[in-house]
Amino acid sequence: MHAAIETLDAGGVDALTFRSLASQLSTGSGAIYHHVANKEDLLTAAADAVMTSVLDGAAAAAGADASQGVRAVVLGVFDAISAHPWVGTQLAAAPWQPAVLRLFDRVGAELDALGVPERAQFDAASVLVHHVLGVASQYDAGAHLASAQPGGRFDRSAFLDGATSALTGEVDAADLPFLTRVVRQLQNHDDREQFRAGVEIILVGISHL
Repeated sequence: MHAAIETLDAGGVDALTFRSLASQLSTGSGAIYHHVANKEDLLTAAADAVMTSVLDGAAAAAGADASQGVRAVVLGVFDAISAHPWVGTQLAAAPWQPAVLRLFDRVGAELDALGVPERAQFDAASVLVHHVLGVASQYDAGAHLASAQPGGRFDRSAFLDGATSALTGEVDAADLPFLTRVVRQLQNHDDREQFRAGVEIILVGISHL
């Protein structure tokens, strides 16, 4: 699975074929088909391997501190999606796959350890997991935008500048008062910090349950 993840990291989903993987492993495609039926199964297994590694790392980072368990899990997944953009695409495409179910189960366990009432655990876990999947969808969209650019690279700064250009001059502030007021924050925000802030907002709400 390590070879498949390396290929995905280097060239994205399009680079992963049974032929390229067989060449990298110096084996025949038949040996790979013995373990997985098709490319989708291979992507599912690769995403699950990454998620397993993330969750194992989160356990070590949080230690015995229940209040840090949820943060370690969801921020670990954010960092994994940043490091492996194809994971974002995979999670967004099939939210019922093992990697997402594993994440959902772990978030729920962390909330239980935190003392969230059982009646509220499913709803609270759902909000946190959907916060993660929202990031996955953004990375998936970024991947599609990148594929349309020369060289296949997504220039985030240029995209944000272009997307918000109307807010800095063409749009009447009365029409979009909030967005025109925060346009500089929108252009210059740090994705990880915004994600972390969202987690904290959700946890504050959960603390009142």
